[in-house]
Amino acid sequence: MADTEKPLLIKRYASRRLYNTETSDYVTLEDVAGFIRAGREVQIVDLKSGDDLTRQYLLQIVAEHESKGESVLPVHVLTDLVRSYTTGMQSVVPQFLAASFEMLRDSQTKMMENLTTIPNPLAAMPGFDALRKQQEAFLKTVLGGMPGWSGSGPGREDAATPAASKEEELAAIKKQLADLQNKLSKL
Repeated sequence: MADTEKPLLIKRYASRRLYNTETSDYVTLEDVAGFIRAGREVQIVDLKSGDDLTRQYLLQIVAEHESKGESVLPVHVLTDLVRSYTTGMQSVVPQFLAASFEMLRDSQTKMMENLTTIPNPLAAMPGFDALRKQQEAFLKTVLGGMPGWSGSGPGREDAATPAASKEEELAAIKKQLADLQNKLSKL
């Protein structure tokens, strides 16, 4: 079994073909993107010079997805990134982006723990199961490509509470959803 703790070493040949050293076969850029989506770190090196080409290929993957209409980065964010290369912000931007993505991963993990481990008193409400499935589909769409997202959780149809408590729980869920939407719009 391959050691998934070490980055997957991919060598680029002079013909620009990419070679997976673990499976001894050629891979495409989309295969590399798949490895990354699955949570695997990759390192791409030039066979002849030994230069690390990982950053170049990761940027190419992002550019291809953006050009296919799978936009994640708003134009103003891209504009700010370009500006950061010509200003003193160049040294701050990488740390800021890394911290932002770490915060996003932590929030995602906590949100998923809350959705799958806390018993839900709204489960007895008519139509709740359909609402829960819609919420799971939404989260799968938004967070599906991120490591740590499983896309499923145990059913939580296990408790019934008084109507006042259900209304409070519904208000809390609405607030959490609004907060999540605000965080996503800021990203």
